[in-house]
Amino acid sequence: MSVQLGMPVPPLGSAAGGPVPPPRPAGTPTGLWDRYGRRATDMRLSLTDKCNLRCTYCMPAEGLEWLSKQAVMTKDEIIRIVRVGVGALGVRELRLTGGEPLVRADLVDVIAGIRNEHPDLPISMTTNGVGLDKKAAALKAAGLTRINVSLDSLHEETFTKLTRRPFLDRVLAGVDAAWAAGLGPVKLNAVLMRGINDAESPDLLAWALDRGYELRFIEQMPLDADHGWTRRNMITAAEIRDLLSKDFVLGPDPRERDGAPAERFEVRRRNQATGEAEGAVLGTVGIIASVTEPFCSDCRRTRITAEGKIMSCLFSREEFDLLGLLREGATDEELAQRWQDAMWVKPKAHGMDHTGLGAPDFVQPDRSMSAIGG
Repeated sequence: MSVQLGMPVPPLGSAAGGPVPPPRPAGTPTGLWDRYGRRATDMRLSLTDKCNLRCTYCMPAEGLEWLSKQAVMTKDEIIRIVRVGVGALGVRELRLTGGEPLVRADLVDVIAGIRNEHPDLPISMTTNGVGLDKKAAALKAAGLTRINVSLDSLHEETFTKLTRRPFLDRVLAGVDAAWAAGLGPVKLNAVLMRGINDAESPDLLAWALDRGYELRFIEQMPLDADHGWTRRNMITAAEIRDLLSKDFVLGPDPRERDGAPAERFEVRRRNQATGEAEGAVLGTVGIIASVTEPFCSDCRRTRITAEGKIMSCLFSREEFDLLGLLREGATDEELAQRWQDAMWVKPKAHGMDHTGLGAPDFVQPDRSMSAIGG
């Protein structure tokens, strides 16, 4: 089967089944552009859908039906897809996600293979930290640049309630090991749940600042497998700022946001007697307000799921197959074309052509966060 560049690439057999994106208009510049003038340069690539935690805001207690080993991208397929993204489409940074990337046996080899081809590419990874203490040094040696660790609580009882696993000590050991290995700045991700860990937020920030870690609070998004999310129950960015303001004064970070999902703030201690800021800047804190203060207009992300599907938006309900095309013998140019066409039809926001996770026409994606790749 021949494929003409500039035309939609048809499915090449059962492996590449599913919808085919319409072609971009003629004359569209090379790169992962969309109809709204945004260009994706930040690639989020999921290595697996499996996870060894069962966080309440992501996964049901019994877990999910995992992808088969044959359905998931191999090491060589991952390296090739990254090669196309970086070499042909202008990807400038890579984040490896899951599921939980650390459960993948060849993780070190995957990173080493990518680093071998792209010596200057920033490669980060998001992890729950379980087992990181045993692998941090090897990951650094393989070429990982830095790491994000999910940490919602410093209290064993709260942590276990949120994750359904008693692994807090393992996560904390992983955070320390990442710092010791030089995977800095070590960033921590925390999702606040009303009545569970929201009151702990000032203490979590103080702990992170004392150790030089960069904490990011994330509004809970409607990406839970149980579909139990409600706008009313989530802790908003405004509430997070109020919670932190009891102990700290937050000021604007002078650095440009530059497409980052987190709005950063400089943190100073609050004098409880005067209410004023005192002392030097202790560090920064970020708040990712995808729901109440969306940043979709400057989104620069493209996502590849563990089975090689292109998701132009975290809330997309339409995915386009890249891995099937690769396995049927497509050239790098054909892969790049499929990827560009898929990103061209990226929705304006939240899987729609208008913002608003509370809008009447919003439909939660079938996939949970672990199945998409954060």
